[in-house]
Amino acid sequence: MNRWLPLIAIAGFAALPPSAGAQNPAPYPVKPIRVIVPSTPGSPPDLVGRIIGEKLTAALGKPLVFDNRPGATGIIGLEALARSPADGYTLGVMSQPFVINASLVAKMPYDTEKDLAAVALVNWSYGILSVRAASDLKSVADLVAAAKARPGELKFSGMNATASHMMGELFNREAGVDIRHIPYTGAPASTLAVLAGDVDMIFGPAGVVSPHIRSGKVRALATTAPQRIAAFPELPTFVELGYPGVQIRDWQGIVAPAGTPKPVIARLYAEIAKAASTPDVKARLEALGMEPASAGPEEFAAHIHSEMQRWGKFVRETGIRTD
Repeated sequence: MNRWLPLIAIAGFAALPPSAGAQNPAPYPVKPIRVIVPSTPGSPPDLVGRIIGEKLTAALGKPLVFDNRPGATGIIGLEALARSPADGYTLGVMSQPFVINASLVAKMPYDTEKDLAAVALVNWSYGILSVRAASDLKSVADLVAAAKARPGELKFSGMNATASHMMGELFNREAGVDIRHIPYTGAPASTLAVLAGDVDMIFGPAGVVSPHIRSGKVRALATTAPQRIAAFPELPTFVELGYPGVQIRDWQGIVAPAGTPKPVIARLYAEIAKAASTPDVKARLEALGMEPASAGPEEFAAHIHSEMQRWGKFVRETGIRTD
């Protein structure tokens, strides 16, 4: 009889419910979540990340700690994200400019599509061509006339490879003009350059230039949005003004290191989508010239791939360089 006792004991243990033999893992999250923002404070990725972060902190019950790591058009911050543990406790903010890097940098330290996992596309963001209030340029027609009369003399500001940079290059091509790009460290610095008179204009993110438009310090001439934006309904689009090729929308979204568990990504997307649909978040985004997008992981991943293809082709055709 004694020889059967070990087998009986094993069988009895196997019959116990899981909680009797092992502890179930604690529900996500159990600690603060770090969010790497690969741009400067006050930039569109930073603004959007913090707006969504407030809602996620309340929904998840754990604080989101923001870590701004600007530099190299997002490469520094996103490399840090790609090298972080894929456990859901490090996230990052992805934006349209950051997907262009693969077309401009010979040796990227990470693969945008393979090393990062899409979580949620949060919003669309549009650009506004603005000049300082004292400028003689009262309209896009004035700008084109001045640029053709003085090729290469007019200057626009924008961080290398950002939406602002691409907008200016698109306009150069479509209008047949030569306006020089002067790189700055980010959208806030580019806007200050316009205010100081160091450059003539900015194709700036609506979220950054809006306060200066409303204060009367800069004059808005047109938007690169496909239709008029709610924040400035009186502002014409480049399409309306006869430049259909000058359409571009920036965007911001949340990404994680590749390999982050799918249930964690699903939970994050569900909470982000819920947050983006709330009236107060919609209002805050709209005030910045943005609108919610709320696309999930698969749709966001497909969008990133499409953007890489589009801007890779544009960079090759125009020969844009960032050095």
